[in-house]
This record gives sequence, structure tokens and C-alpha cells, in this order.
Amino acid sequence: MFSVRISPRFIVGLLFAGLVVSARAAGFPVAFTDALNQAGIPLSHVAVVVQPLDAAAPALSHNAEAALNPASVMKLVTSFAALNQLGPDYAWTTDVWTTGTIADGVLNGDLVIKGHGDPTLSLERIWLLQRELRARGVRHIRGNLVLDLSYFELPPIDPGAFDGEPFALYNAAPGALVANFNATTLRLKPDEKQVLIVPDIALPGVTLTSRLVLTNGTECNGWKGALTPALPDPGRLELLVTGRYARGCGEQTWSLNLFEAAATFDFIFRGLWAESGGTLTGATVSGAAPTAEPLLRFSSEPLTEALIRLNKYSNNLMTRNLYLTLGAEAYGAPAAPEKGARAVRDVLTQRGIPTRKLVLENGAGLSRIERISADALTQLLRAAYHSPLFAEFQSALPIVAIDGTLKRRFNGSPLTGNAHLKTGSLRDVSALAGYVYTVHGQRVSFVMLVNHPNARRSEAAQRVLLEWVHTTPHGLQPVVDRSPLGHTTPHGLQPLEAQEPGVEGVSR
Repeated sequence: MFSVRISPRFIVGLLFAGLVVSARAAGFPVAFTDALNQAGIPLSHVAVVVQPLDAAAPALSHNAEAALNPASVMKLVTSFAALNQLGPDYAWTTDVWTTGTIADGVLNGDLVIKGHGDPTLSLERIWLLQRELRARGVRHIRGNLVLDLSYFELPPIDPGAFDGEPFALYNAAPGALVANFNATTLRLKPDEKQVLIVPDIALPGVTLTSRLVLTNGTECNGWKGALTPALPDPGRLELLVTGRYARGCGEQTWSLNLFEAAATFDFIFRGLWAESGGTLTGATVSGAAPTAEPLLRFSSEPLTEALIRLNKYSNNLMTRNLYLTLGAEAYGAPAAPEKGARAVRDVLTQRGIPTRKLVLENGAGLSRIERISADALTQLLRAAYHSPLFAEFQSALPIVAIDGTLKRRFNGSPLTGNAHLKTGSLRDVSALAGYVYTVHGQRVSFVMLVNHPNARRSEAAQRVLLEWVHTTPHGLQPVVDRSPLGHTTPHGLQPLEAQEPGVEGVSR
């Protein structure tokens, strides 16, 4: 009898060699698998499908059927469904009624506003709405502001439930009547001894308390991370801000998700109305809109314009409102999440896109449970390409190293300006999906989903693979997915725990 001692290094070498062989069998460039190895990300936690849009089969396919969390790449699904169901010129409406008489610029009665989920009501558009109202003879309101929020029917939403960051704009809850993406903007103004906090629009009844320590530093990178907002007393409208603030930062603006949507709308509507010389003497109350024709029906910008802001800056609130709108338009008001999910599935099924692995929660990707396969995303991208609405769909996506959430990624790469890709980022998720234009004149759909604790370290691998797609002719024989995982979620993939979303830009 004899024994053989096998060194751990030898075993690791065999495993690594097997990984490289598997990667080569799948057709991956070695530099790609090297980058994944350096990031500590196993191939079993990565799904990739690369397919020329004029080809019947992929040039690369790995874990194509695995149901993975796509993070904000899920916005592609909601956007695709919206263009197909609603059409590119769809517009939301916000309706306004008056109760009582209007004489000499004075409304002796209430102003009633009913929202239908318009996610584009920025400060500028609310100003335009008010301008239309003044054009109809209303300058002073001697009555209440009545808000009808019945178009959406939503369960109570805790904005901090996702990751413990209730004031983050990416956590703003959807609503039938939302102003300025539910952002309350504050101005930080350092003087000789302290940092003053001044609201951009008046916040009557709200106390702003600054306990910021003013330092003499000149470095201002990451200044927001040094501030801690809090609402110390649930019974009072008081915002307390603690932390440190460098004098060298000068005056800065800081936007927070402070209040429920109706309260933010109230502050902004009243603030802008007062700035234009109007008065509103009554209280703000909830109520039902009259059944008569409204005095004013204010339309949003068209869907195509909304999709550009939604996707290029990965706006969660806009996507969630759009998702709910799809349900209400398909199945009637009030809008509800389950109706939105049904509407999205209906569109995908009609276009031949598989939904068996699809799990929807809010359509925005701000979710622990949302799932989709790389194959389904590829089929969606191809269906969009062959649609008359392809120009509208693609133009809403960030352009590599040019704009949106990709403005600062892959800079200096030959990819610059040659790919339209939607990004997705959570702590354990990094995803890209969209279109790449090659040096050989081909258009290629690209999907790469990473679900792993080291997902944020995958950018180098993404760049290698994208550049390979951009520079390599793809008239290859189709590659069969040889992943041992087949149609399952990657082995060993842990449930996504408390995560810090990669906020990919929040539109204001």
C-alpha cells in the first residue's frame, strides 16, 4: 500500500485549468475570464448572451436560461412594454377643477387636482400648469387645495425598507400625484461660523436644524456622505442634519426624499404659486374630484421623452409610476402592482418573449426578488430591433462614455459612442444590456448579468467583453450553452441581502 499526497496548490491549478477550458469551450476571450478571476467572480454567477441582430443564433451563450436579478436593467422590460402598449405619443394628464365662482382673478371656492401618475411633473412643468391656470382667470384661491389621489391604490410603503436609506431619492415611492420626483431641495450655505440650511422652495411649518460642524478643509469629494439627515420626532416636521462640512465646498444643493408624495406636491405647488404672486388661503385636504369636465387638463411630455430621462438616468420613481400606469390602462383604475405585472406579461407574450423565468415586483429593478434570464432579455432586444419603434427604444438608452449612467464608464475605450446600454447595479448585482455597434458594421445585442458579492468588481470584465464584441467579426458558428446550470439559478448564489443600490442618477 502507498499513499499519494496531493498539494492544495495542485488542486487549485486543476480547478483553474478546468475553468479556462470551460470558458474556451463557451467561446469567451481568455482576457474576459482572467478579469473575472481577478475580481473573484466564478463563471457560474455570470450569464452572457451575445447575438448579432441579423443572426438566428447567439455567437456567445452562457447560463442563458438562468433566472437572475437584473437590477435596473429591468427598466428595459417596462420600457418595451410601455412603447408597445401605450405608444410613443402617450401622455399622462393632471386634471384641475374649481368649485365656486371665479371673478376678477379670485376663485371663491376650492381648487381640486387629480393626478393620473404623471412622473414628469418637474418644477418647470408645475410652473407651466400654474401658468395655464392663471390664463383661465385664477390668481387668488380663497378655498382649500383638494388632492384626489384615487387613481393609484397602493399598500403602505416604507421608503427605508429596501436598504435603510429612507431619504435617498432612488427610494421615493410612486404616487398618483408626484412633484419633482418627490425631491425636496435644500441649499447648504456656509458662513463664518456655521452651515445654514435653506430650502429651495419655502417649507411652511417645517423646522430645519443644522448641527453641521464647519471645517476648514478644501477637499469636497464625497461631501454628501459626511451628512446625516434625520426626522427625530415623528410628531413634528423637523429635519435635523448632523455631520461635517468643508468650507471649501462652498454653497451646494442637496435633494432628499423627505415627505410622502402628497406632502411634497403641496409644498411645491404652494411655493411656486406664491412665487408668481398668487395666494392660497385654505388648507390642503384629500378628496374626490367632481364628475364634470375639468377646467384644465394638463398633459405631460410624450412617453418617448419620459423614457429618455427614465433610462439614461435610471429613475426608479418614474419607472414605478409607468409600471402602475400600464396596469391601469390595461385593466382599469385604480392602478395596482399586480395589474402592472399582468400588463407587462401580456405585452411580452404577444411579442413572443418568454416569461417563464420573469419575476416582477415594481418593474424598476429596485428589488430583492425581480428576476429575468439573459435569453429573455436578448429576445426582447431583438424584438425591439425588429419593431417600427426601435429608434425610440434605443435612443432612450445611455451611450457608452457619452451620457447618462455610462458617461464616466469605459472612458478612453474604442467603445465610446458605439454602444447603447442600460446599466443595473445593486450591491450583489452588476448588469448591462443593449446594443453594440462593431467596427465591421454589425449590430449586436449584448446581455451580461452578474449576481455575486463581488459583482461591483466586474467592470473590467465587462469592458473586455464589450471591446471584444466591438472589434471581432461575429459570423461564427453559434455556440451552444454548455453551462452545467442549464435552466436554474447558478449554484451557490445566495439570496440578495440588505444592499446599497448603485444610484445610477436620479433626474430632477
